[in-house]
Amino acid sequence: MSPALSSTLTVAAVLAPGERAGLEAAGVGCFTVVHRASLPDAVKAVRERPVDAIVFSVHHCRGHGAHQIDDLVRRFPDVPAVALLTRNDAETPEALLRLGATGVRHVVDVTGPAGWRRLRQMLAEPASKPAARILAKVHDALPEISADTRMFLELMIRIAPSTPVARTLAQQSRIRPSTLTSRFARAGLPSPKAYLAALRLVYAAQYFDYDGLSISDVAYRLECSSPQSFGRHLRSMMGITPGEFRRRFTFDTAIDRFVALLVEPYRLEWGRFRPLAHGRPGRRPKG
Repeated sequence: MSPALSSTLTVAAVLAPGERAGLEAAGVGCFTVVHRASLPDAVKAVRERPVDAIVFSVHHCRGHGAHQIDDLVRRFPDVPAVALLTRNDAETPEALLRLGATGVRHVVDVTGPAGWRRLRQMLAEPASKPAARILAKVHDALPEISADTRMFLELMIRIAPSTPVARTLAQQSRIRPSTLTSRFARAGLPSPKAYLAALRLVYAAQYFDYDGLSISDVAYRLECSSPQSFGRHLRSMMGITPGEFRRRFTFDTAIDRFVALLVEPYRLEWGRFRPLAHGRPGRRPKG
């Protein structure tokens, strides 16, 4: 992805104060860190905001920690959980054994510089899993689009949960808001605001797949001002309540609806769309 379209990941971390500096250094230019004092606090962070991964010390597997980690992985299966081996001491073997009984599948030894590099690569490779699942469906439906349009789509999809307005999308793309809107219009596409609103509903369906998230949690993850605001948005978009939406729309149902309404009917338009080009991109060719 080009620097102009970079979108920083968010990592919730449960580490001792002396261990935090290494993670902060590893994340420069790649991910931001939200530090939490305990695993329950990290769970709360995941419920309240989009988080791309959870990082914690292997040594948190003592006592009830292993049960808390297992519960976290079960409730949020699409949020990667990564255990860091931050030191080797007499308690390490037991901590690793306890970790093996949980659902965590990634352990990174960061007692040396190579470990921090591996962690950075592991977290930076894909977009968050919800975004990656959406991108896979959209890319399947649009196999013949330019590289810059693919980058633009990835940016739009990744920032949609925290971006209800097209202005932010334009700023992230280094384009004036009026220019971005006019490019969509000249290309014969629905507005960027329409795409963002529809994508946010796809994310809502994905979040509702998590047993650990309530309607209020989903509303705050989408950065709505309140659960009531989220409810009004759903009623205006689909004429149903959040509860009805949760019962009727799985992620698969929601993404299929998004592709059917806003992607497949516009394959030709997306194929010639150049949202990041100079001059007057997006204009239909004559003839």
